[in-house]
Amino acid sequence: MAVNTKQVGRRYAIDLNADLGEGGVNDAALLQIITSANIACGGHAGDQASMRQTVTLAKQCNVLIGAHPSYPDRANFGRQTMDLSKNELLDSLYDQIITLKQICDALAVKLHHVKPHGALYNQAAENSDLGQIIIDAIKRVDPSLKLLMLAGSALVHQARAQHIDVIEEAFADRAYLASGALASRSLAGAVIEDTQTAMKQVEHIINHQPISTLDDKSVIIKASSICLHGDNEHALAFAKLISQHLSQSA
Repeated sequence: MAVNTKQVGRRYAIDLNADLGEGGVNDAALLQIITSANIACGGHAGDQASMRQTVTLAKQCNVLIGAHPSYPDRANFGRQTMDLSKNELLDSLYDQIITLKQICDALAVKLHHVKPHGALYNQAAENSDLGQIIIDAIKRVDPSLKLLMLAGSALVHQARAQHIDVIEEAFADRAYLASGALASRSLAGAVIEDTQTAMKQVEHIINHQPISTLDDKSVIIKASSICLHGDNEHALAFAKLISQHLSQSA
């Protein structure tokens, strides 16, 4: 997806997004580089003050703003499964997204997309029941909101079948399995910390070339957005190098 310069302040050959508002120290610097921000909205991290601050900075930087809801589990940063009823999870996701939307409305900026976080993201990628809850939450808030989701996952097709616009994303700082799923964080090497490894993965994704997977195979990921985790200690260094590469290839 070529980024529209009427919407954001710079143009890359592909969107560059980051998960922010999670207490990371590099959010302000990352907002100078990325083109889309996924802002934690209270489920795993974030509160009214952090949301308002991050939205304000994103607006100043002409960065597209997305909600980053999760299981309501701050103790585990949304990275563990929760056994909630459909209505409990739907209400929680709605509350998280609408809270951020109301802040965006107050600051005269548009909420652009929704990206689930953590365990919910990984599970909903292939679990149609969870996927439907996310779709229903989006429809309840605003059916024009886009869904930012794991490229090639079942939820991508499920959402499009229900007329939700989808942005397919790939990751610069996470290892994959041959199935196209993200490798579990419990596995050694699942989080990429080496700059050259991250850059090679991004280059291969952009050029539709196979990337090496953690289960010693390969997979081609077709995506229109590249994600960085703002809480990765190497996020800013990765972002600078990726930005340079994307600027050259735009």
